[in-house]
Amino acid sequence: MNNDSSSRISVRLKEWIAGASPGSQLPSTRSLVAEYQVSPVTVQKALQTLTAKGLIESRPGVGTFVRAVRTARPSDYGWQTAALRSPQGPPRSMSTAMRTAPNDAIAFHSGYPDRELLPERLVRAALIRAARGDAALFRPPAAGLPELQSWFAHELGDSTPAGVTPPTPGDVIVLPGSQSGLSSIFRALVGTGQPLLMESPTYWGAIIAAAQAGVRIVPVPSGPDGPDPEELARAFAETGARLFYAQPNYANPTGAQWPARRGEQVLDVVRQNGAFLVEDDWAHDFGITTTPVPIAARDDSGHVVYLRSLTKSVSPAIRVAAVIARGPARERILADRGAESMYVSGLLQAAALDVVTQPAWQTHLRGLRHQLQSRRDLLLTSLRQYAPQAHIDHVPKGGLNLWARLPDGTDLEKLARDCEAAGVIIAAGTEWFPAEPAGPFIRLNYAGPNPAAFPEGARILGQSIERNSP
Repeated sequence: MNNDSSSRISVRLKEWIAGASPGSQLPSTRSLVAEYQVSPVTVQKALQTLTAKGLIESRPGVGTFVRAVRTARPSDYGWQTAALRSPQGPPRSMSTAMRTAPNDAIAFHSGYPDRELLPERLVRAALIRAARGDAALFRPPAAGLPELQSWFAHELGDSTPAGVTPPTPGDVIVLPGSQSGLSSIFRALVGTGQPLLMESPTYWGAIIAAAQAGVRIVPVPSGPDGPDPEELARAFAETGARLFYAQPNYANPTGAQWPARRGEQVLDVVRQNGAFLVEDDWAHDFGITTTPVPIAARDDSGHVVYLRSLTKSVSPAIRVAAVIARGPARERILADRGAESMYVSGLLQAAALDVVTQPAWQTHLRGLRHQLQSRRDLLLTSLRQYAPQAHIDHVPKGGLNLWARLPDGTDLEKLARDCEAAGVIIAAGTEWFPAEPAGPFIRLNYAGPNPAAFPEGARILGQSIERNSP
């Protein structure tokens, strides 16, 4: 009976509201009780129904009113077109690797390892300890916490051969992630309009950083064993470039690792041209069947600018990296960092240092090596069974990704849409080429969530390739 009464009151009041002006006050609860001969509870139920529908709003101590529905006037940003002028170059959209995937999707696109591959307990404990310490309240030095500088220098120094002077903590600049480091390096050491040699294919973030710095990218082809030293020397000679960006260990996206001899040859070419090699050692902690030895360990004359990140191996929430550079190059990079961000959060630096100096960190890395191998091999096996059209030219010895060549003429954009419609997200390889792509490639991350779904993802990918290949 009460439900019928409250419904009847709701209908009557809704009719009244339709003819009332926004902001009009409804009769009081006492008046409605008297008018409809019902209890106050029944009236309140009717008002709650109208409130849930967004028709009325209650103002405590004042009364109940017809909700004022306001139509927001569309904002006019036309003035910004004149203020901003034309961009320096064509804008690049955010990489597919940064997309957040639905929970039910099979995600082959991500650039980060899955949560279960992170040292979660170490990270949580480190953040709690850091929050209790001085790092939570004081500004750290511009170049970084001295203890963290020492750790980065020691890590590289451990690989330094006899006769080569290892880096010192004073050579280290702590960064808020390696992406900001790339931007500073390109601005400080190359300069607007000047040439920058870059492996092709290569990390999409480096391509964006170079474009934002206004430098002129010159692609240098690179394969499973790295770039051809003669091709690199020719590029230096033809362009007059003074910097070469590369990833000698477990390159993103190809997974390539340069043989030791190739690293020596490239370093010789760089020295002969009085140039810099920017060595991006992003995957240092992701070795599977080999242990990476940085080229920077063999250089003490300041030719190699070394970049090492902890963001992917520790936690994406702890954006801490470092650049190791010597001489005036370090001072220029530090000056750029000071103008860009002044310093890196001491709290994050303290937490990162805590994680990597715990005995359990090395235990975690040993377990991570086995987990990555298992996932890599599972995805490889699944692709060979269900998507043989995705040719894997090189099985990476570390890193997070497989680089697959598809049949010529494959429509990558349509393939990506087709896969996503079936619940699989992939990253088209075009994002990793600084110029025109060398063919239809896709990058597949084997460190993503739910490896049990890899076979199903490969099956869907194989079917989509068949539909989108000539």
